[in-house]
Amino acid sequence: MEKTTGKKRRVLLIYTGGTIGMIQDPRTGALSPFRFERLQEAVPDLKNLNVEISTYSFPRLIDSSDMGPEGWSAIGGVIRDHYQAYDGFVVLHGTDTMAYTASALSFTLENLQKPVVLTGSQLPVGVLRSDGKANLVNSIEMAAAVDEKGQPKVREVCVCFGDSLYRGNRITKYSAESFKAFLSPNFPALAKAGVHVRWSEELNRIKRQPGETGFRLQTELEHRIFIFKLYPGCPISLNLGMVGTGKEAVPFLARFKGVVLESYGSGNAPSCPEFEQWLQVMRRHRIPVLNVTQCAEGSVEMGKYAASTLLQEYGVVNGRDMTTEAAVAKMMYVLAKGLGYRESCRLLGRPLRGEMACT
Repeated sequence: MEKTTGKKRRVLLIYTGGTIGMIQDPRTGALSPFRFERLQEAVPDLKNLNVEISTYSFPRLIDSSDMGPEGWSAIGGVIRDHYQAYDGFVVLHGTDTMAYTASALSFTLENLQKPVVLTGSQLPVGVLRSDGKANLVNSIEMAAAVDEKGQPKVREVCVCFGDSLYRGNRITKYSAESFKAFLSPNFPALAKAGVHVRWSEELNRIKRQPGETGFRLQTELEHRIFIFKLYPGCPISLNLGMVGTGKEAVPFLARFKGVVLESYGSGNAPSCPEFEQWLQVMRRHRIPVLNVTQCAEGSVEMGKYAASTLLQEYGVVNGRDMTTEAAVAKMMYVLAKGLGYRESCRLLGRPLRGEMACT
């Protein structure tokens, strides 16, 4: 671990992999991982932040496409192990799965009272016109920000990208090319970086859960989650198809522990007998189904239209305005607690980390 700047607030920079940590060889044009002990040379503006920065790089860097529950637990483990020594954490991560990672960390880092800011870039930090330098400087500045009482302004998992700070479990990646790669369609940005950083009144309004005292990390996640995206003519029968033979045969989806259903519009689904049979199978096998909309913006309102009343009848959980990324991460987190079907459904349907609107 290398110390790279002066005093005051202490921020740990965790590099997991991704485009932001790459540098281009001027002779060959090839990209290779950046040496973070030379961070200040590459980003001299960091000297002006008056923040004490230390760096930690994963021994084996993880491409964003390979990031998953094991990687999320590893990131959480680094934060847990250094939680008392630092005032804030900045996680450098590839953009493709950043929304999933930010959502997962928002749940697994329980009773978080310090900033955890994820960032990345569309272009490597060592490339001309890279967005990585601004994203990095903004992330460190926001992770080190304090209020008038000297307390951290941010006490949750966020994503800083393209001059905006977002709640981590509210974002989705919408562009593969724009420097503003992420959207938070159903929740305002927590801060905007311009000439000054303007903070939102929504900052840190996450209600803590009963019994949550002291920071802790939940390392276990249930990865057997299935995303079922509806589309006209989708072969529902395939999801009812039997796997195995004889007494061991079970419907395909019974091999999973939970299903995120991407429904139409405000939570609508087919009313055909085949889909009702699918719902019966899910309930019979006590597999929670969490309903989120395919729309980029808006909320599930089950019961608003007749096409969604069937879902209510079979106990499908209303995911309201959650993103698919947040729904998947939340289901992995909740089901790993081993609480049983009814209690799991109850927790899935209520806001835990500001990931969904309150009723």
